Amino acid sequence: MTTESVWMPPNALAQLIEELARLATRPNPDGETVDRIRALRKTLSQAEASIKPDDGLVEPGMRVTVMIDGDTRATVFLLGERELASLDPDVGVEVFSPSSPVGRAVIGRYVGDIVTYDTPATAGIQIEILAAAPYTG
Repeated sequence: MTTESVWMPPNALAQLIEELARLATRPNPDGETVDRIRALRKTLSQAEASIKPDDGLVEPGMRVTVMIDGDTRATVFLLGERELASLDPDVGVEVFSPSSPVGRAVIGRYVGDIVTYDTPATAGIQIEILAAAPYTG
């Protein structure tokens, strides 16, 4: 069985490691603490905090610029897990999860591609991928 990696900013990885170290040294941890330790270990076992290659491929860890059909301004976001990216105060842009409608539409695509996605309220929204650059903090 292979485990899919979870990309996170390097600062987020460092914070999770520090939290695990702090919790793991508590004498007689309560049930909630034990559950958090397990969750942290699982997340850290899947963690990937590398800088992605600058090859135009949209994948977690990329700062993506898109033009959404009907908008007059481009949208810039970090593709990654929202709760993990929020641990890094330097992110500075909105974070879209790979499992969000926009994330699912753009992941695995390249700069210049035009894709369509659906939301619960609207179907067939077009997005043009204008740029995809590695998040470097």
